[in-house]
Amino acid sequence: MDKYYLTKERLEELKVELEGLKNGKRQEVAEKLKHSKEYGDLSENSEYAEAREEQAVVESRIFELDDLLKKAVIIKKSESGDKIAVGSLVTVKKGEKIFEYSLVGSYEAKPEEGKISDESPLGRAFLGKKVGDDVTVKTPAGEATYQITKIE
Repeated sequence: MDKYYLTKERLEELKVELEGLKNGKRQEVAEKLKHSKEYGDLSENSEYAEAREEQAVVESRIFELDDLLKKAVIIKKSESGDKIAVGSLVTVKKGEKIFEYSLVGSYEAKPEEGKISDESPLGRAFLGKKVGDDVTVKTPAGEATYQITKIE
């Protein structure tokens, strides 16, 4: 069984989204389907086809969120901070540049904000490492080496 690592805040956001889909959007799409059937011949009814497509998207997202929420694991801040784990805030040095990354689950990853997934090549390479360790990661541009300087 897969685990999906989420912060408590993100878990709540997803619960709200699911509730909105089940109790709002699903009924809205059902009304569109009902209304579009009134136009007659379904084989040439573009409104009906669009409503069916929207229904498929909504139901697919509901299924995805249900599954995700069943397998969700809340990220807890590591207390010891001696090894990198999901939830860690990591400061690394690459050459002369300093980077700060927060290790999160794949549903919260935003690399442009420094939030990297535990499933990404960089995230996987960092897991379990300690301050002072060197981590080499293969990237499309070649290998990159990072030195871990701080773990929070």
